[in-house]
Amino acid sequence: MKNYFKKFLLIICLFLVVPASVSIASDEDGCLICHKYPGLVRTEKEGGEEKFMVLDIDEDIYLSSPHGKLSCRKCHTRITKVPHTGQTAINCNTKCHLDKKDKKIIENFPLAGFHEKEQTYIVSLEAESACTTCHTNYPHYEDKVVRDFLNMHTGFIKCIVCHVKRERYKDVQFDWEKPEKVEFSGKSFGSYYNPNTGKAQESGEQISRIGAFVVDGGKKEILVHPGDIEKAKKFLSNSSMSEKDRKSELEYFHKDIEKKKVSMACDECHSANGFLDFDRLGFSERKKENLININIKGLIVKYKDFYLPMLFND
Repeated sequence: MKNYFKKFLLIICLFLVVPASVSIASDEDGCLICHKYPGLVRTEKEGGEEKFMVLDIDEDIYLSSPHGKLSCRKCHTRITKVPHTGQTAINCNTKCHLDKKDKKIIENFPLAGFHEKEQTYIVSLEAESACTTCHTNYPHYEDKVVRDFLNMHTGFIKCIVCHVKRERYKDVQFDWEKPEKVEFSGKSFGSYYNPNTGKAQESGEQISRIGAFVVDGGKKEILVHPGDIEKAKKFLSNSSMSEKDRKSELEYFHKDIEKKKVSMACDECHSANGFLDFDRLGFSERKKENLININIKGLIVKYKDFYLPMLFND
């Protein structure tokens, strides 16, 4: 009965989350359900400094590597549930590298950069925004469960899209802002909106991101004003500012900003009746369906913990 249940559960999982082009052996633990997304970055604050770790894996590059035939948990042995927060120890001697010579090599091997060639993230972005004058490109670090997924949105939308105060701007519109110059480590990702075709296409040295706009006097205006950038720079450079003035300045910069519950933010965008009009934004029908039915939304919204089954272990 137990083996029958395992087989049944495996079949259901394959239909739900594994594309037809992906073999069972390539990702038997389902790690790429989350880790396939470029720009998946974990931010930590240590001693007042922000450090980040890139967590996405390019499946094609990984599968063509010497370790491509191994499942992730052959090395990442402590991962038993999703989400798995914090550092996870790596053991390279569970099934491989068992002789003394290999073990010696592993002891001195820089494992921190092991997946570097398979990862993609934004190195620099010429964004006209006061947000990134103070905050980094990957600003989310407080919520350890979802910070990686929130940071992933940097390559696609502006901060104001999720954080705009709706009660203040009831008629806010969401559209493409002008392209920004970007530098990637690894493959490029995101979209470039071509105004000539009205379609969103693959990015390159420039990306287009969705921003928030309001209509003022019949003219559509960007909600985040470029003029605030210089004001933000002066704020950062003024170390002698009083606590009262500092509080006043911060209130000014965040006057249109509000925090959101993550589950609410997911459903507001990634749904058929969400506030982003994917057709008007020029996304293809396939891309639109992927955005509406994106699989990681269920993990974030529905589950607090999801324990990984040991389907392939006897």
